[in-house]
Amino acid sequence: MSAIQSHDHHRTSAASRFWDLNSLFSCEKFQSWASNVPFIRRVARNEGEEIFDLVMGFVNAQVLWALVELRILNSLLDGPKHMSEIALETSLRPERAEILMNSATALGLTKRRANGVYVLRRKGASLLGVPGLTDMIHHHTHFYRDMSDPVALLRDEVDTELSHFWPYVFGASDSAPVDVTKNYSYLMAASQKLVAHDTLKMVAFRTGDKILDVGGGTGNFAIELIRKFGDVSVDVFDLPQVRTSAEAHLSANGFKDRIGFQTGSFRDEPLPLGYDVLTLIRVLYDHSDDTVMGLLQSAYDALPYGGKLIVSEPMTGGDRPHRAGDVYFAFYTMAMRTGRARSPNQIAEMCKEIGFQSIFIPKAPRKFITSAVISVK
Repeated sequence: MSAIQSHDHHRTSAASRFWDLNSLFSCEKFQSWASNVPFIRRVARNEGEEIFDLVMGFVNAQVLWALVELRILNSLLDGPKHMSEIALETSLRPERAEILMNSATALGLTKRRANGVYVLRRKGASLLGVPGLTDMIHHHTHFYRDMSDPVALLRDEVDTELSHFWPYVFGASDSAPVDVTKNYSYLMAASQKLVAHDTLKMVAFRTGDKILDVGGGTGNFAIELIRKFGDVSVDVFDLPQVRTSAEAHLSANGFKDRIGFQTGSFRDEPLPLGYDVLTLIRVLYDHSDDTVMGLLQSAYDALPYGGKLIVSEPMTGGDRPHRAGDVYFAFYTMAMRTGRARSPNQIAEMCKEIGFQSIFIPKAPRKFITSAVISVK
């Protein structure tokens, strides 16, 4: 038997053993037997609970939405409340309020005390403290309706609500209505602080760097950048419709004189010259590969030799899928109908194809928030 034949034989044997194990675990009689064997019973119970978590995941999310919509967690910040008080505040029948509050307790957000009194737990308080999280939960009504038939979504047979919520990605700079641009900017700004903090843990800037934040919205990332690296110069580049709200936001936060704003659309015109660093924070996953390649080419053309491009956004796990990137963001971008979540290696390969020479993927502190790719021309 040749070395190749031996390798194929072992691989086939391993695959066969793996298939036999899967066949065994999928057998109802084996599961019944395993539930009566002490050690195997613990393993089976733990795995069973994990499987049921998958089954009821959508219900958990809907319960969370109801708690946020009814502002129950916010109300409990004031102190413990009896179920009857909660029912009165939320216009729910007492028995329905009790079901909802017991669900919140089961999810670890509240704690039930004696006589139907509920108190906010640390996880519930932390949920309220995460910037933009409750806004995103409200926004999920669009996403959940798009996910009501995931097979139709996968087959591209549904006109998704998210594709109408984010129409700015389809056309030129003048195509997005002001109200839609306002909604987009507000939602992105609400959660940008978390992304900015994690990005700035992975990326360092030099004294005197001139930085252009491409697609920077109302300037939230630029503000956090200046706060951490006060000796750099930062401008924001975004659509003309964003300028008024961006300047108002920068002025309200005391950064109008520190952060400039340049208008334009990277889809239709070259990026401005004269910057040492370009940042793309949660931009690429909004767009198709063709649009992304065009934007990366524009970034390469705009940078001087030695200039740096920083990409930061939620990414997939590539060969090692993880839930945030390969479940949530993969399906979210699918519902948007224009972009897709990519792995750090995929983005790195795209940058390499454009011509960037030195590419680095730093370790992300929280992959469910953002990951980064740093490329040098």
